[in-house]
Amino acid sequence: MTQTNITWIEGAVVENEVHMTIIELAHASRTPEDLIMSWVSEGVLSPIGSSPEDWRFSGDSLRRAKTAAHLTHDLELNVPGVALA
Repeated sequence: MTQTNITWIEGAVVENEVHMTIIELAHASRTPEDLIMSWVSEGVLSPIGSSPEDWRFSGDSLRRAKTAAHLTHDLELNVPGVALA
């Protein structure tokens, strides 16, 4: 007889279901927290919350932070340049 193995994979849509702190976003995007704060002040990222301790970032912010990090490192854009890109 043939035996069938079933593998169950479960995932979450990061854009909709995950909210990260600034520390978690910094870790996930491999970016210093102070640079993330600069991106927030320039409008690159839009967290929920009133202060850095209360900020929560969506999964979409993770994608934007990774893109901003690439622009900063690869093209050597400054914070206002990233905001315009």
